[in-house]
Amino acid sequence: METAEFVEVLREEGRLFADAVEKAAPEAPVTGCPGWSVRDLTTHLGRVHRWARGFVVTGRVTRVQLPDVPELADDALAPWLREGHGALVEALLAAPSDLECLTFLPAPSPLAFWARRQAHETAVHRVDAETSLGVPLTPLGSGFAADGIDELLCGFAPRIKVPEGAARTPRTLAVRATDVDGALWTVRLGEPGERLRAEKVTEPLPEADLVYEGSASDLYLTLWNRLPLTTVTLRGSLETAQQWQSILTP
Repeated sequence: METAEFVEVLREEGRLFADAVEKAAPEAPVTGCPGWSVRDLTTHLGRVHRWARGFVVTGRVTRVQLPDVPELADDALAPWLREGHGALVEALLAAPSDLECLTFLPAPSPLAFWARRQAHETAVHRVDAETSLGVPLTPLGSGFAADGIDELLCGFAPRIKVPEGAARTPRTLAVRATDVDGALWTVRLGEPGERLRAEKVTEPLPEADLVYEGSASDLYLTLWNRLPLTTVTLRGSLETAQQWQSILTP
C-alpha cells in the first residue's frame, strides 16, 4: 500500500472510531484492552494521535512521552478525539516526502512509517470501540489487513521477548491469509528471554507446530487478540496458539 492509501484508511478509521465513541457508554469495558473502559480507550488514542503529529510537524528525532489529557466531560470525548485525529491527518497530508523524524519500526521513510502505524493503531482500536458498543464490526480491506499482519509479525514481533515461564521448547507457527496472494509468514517462539523471529515466506515450514489460516481480516484481528481463536482455522498445537495469545496480551 502507498502512503496516501494509509492516510485515507486512517481518515476513515478515525471517523468510525469517533462515531462508536459517541454512542458507547464511556464506562463500558474494552475486551481487547483488559482493564480499560471506552473512556480510557478514547483518551489513549487521542493522546497517540497528538503524539504522532508532534513528530511529523516538528521533525523530532528523540522519543517523548504521550501528552497529558485535559479534563473531559463524557460528551466532550468524541469531539476531542476528532480534533486530534483531524490534525494528524492534515499533518501527514502536508508533510514533505523527505520528512525526517523518529521511527521505531522498519519503513521506507518516516512519512510512510507514521501513516502506516497510525492507520493500524486506529483500525485496531476502532474494532475495540465497536466491540464495546456491541455492533457488527465494520469490514477491513483484505490488503490493509494483510499489511497489518506483516507489521505485527515482521515489525512488532522481533521486538518482543518470550516471557519467563513460557514453554521452554521452541515453537514455530505459520500464518496464511487465504484471500491475499503471497500472504504467508512464519514466526519462531524461542526460549524464554529470546526475541521472537518472524519473516514473510513463500512456503510454510514443514516443521511448523501450528498453522493459522483464514481471511486476512480475521487473521489480523485474531493475532492481535481481538477475535477468538475459533474465528480462524488452526492446524497443530493449540498450546502454541495460547502461548502467542499470552505474549500479545496487553
